[in-house]
Amino acid sequence: MNEYELHAYEEVMAWKRKLLKPSSLLNRMSKKVQTKINNYFPEKIQNAITAAIKNMVQATLTGSHLITKKNQSKGLTLAEKDRLVTEKLSAYRKTAVLEGAGTGAGGILLGLADFPLLLSIKMKFLFDAASIYGFDTKKYEERIFILQIFKLAFSSDDVRSETFKIIEDWDERKQDFLDMDWQEFQQEYRDYLDFAKMLQLMPGIGAAVGAVVNYNLLDRLGETAKNCYRLRLLSIPPYS
Repeated sequence: MNEYELHAYEEVMAWKRKLLKPSSLLNRMSKKVQTKINNYFPEKIQNAITAAIKNMVQATLTGSHLITKKNQSKGLTLAEKDRLVTEKLSAYRKTAVLEGAGTGAGGILLGLADFPLLLSIKMKFLFDAASIYGFDTKKYEERIFILQIFKLAFSSDDVRSETFKIIEDWDERKQDFLDMDWQEFQQEYRDYLDFAKMLQLMPGIGAAVGAVVNYNLLDRLGETAKNCYRLRLLSIPPYS
């Protein structure tokens, strides 16, 4: 490894420790409160979220790679790839913030539109990140890997730990995970962000909530994607 790659390795290890650290007691208690509150929201809102996530998963598995620019990483060093991904994330994050503020200001109907719009922004970023790091999203297993990154970013402690093991040892284990369980996938994602996104539907605060939540969600997704692809490129031994 060169100097930058050694630095990247240290960053990945620090990220791994943070990622696998159990949630605090306060976060676990907040989660229980959130689950109870979610039960009070209309069923049609819950169904709209579920449908949006299901459609996103199906679209990802059947052809979203067609809109991804090819050969984005040819001849680039890891430092250059990282920089390009950071620039892409910044652009997508700005789009997500504007989209969240706009739909949040529009009440329930536009607020519902935020779910599929934000999902499409996230997935497009992940496809671009994969291409920049040199992975071919024409391959079905790479699209499954993208969904694993998404799942890692937005899941509970237990699922996050198991998903990380899958990602960390992807080349050896990928054949066992080529059938994606979208039901588990969508439930984890919903549980992760339901309460915050529901606040986005409330008059008066929707725009501010939408902008902040979308910024943070893209930020978390960007950090996760960057380190997952670094993990593969640097051939870091599993469970180190």
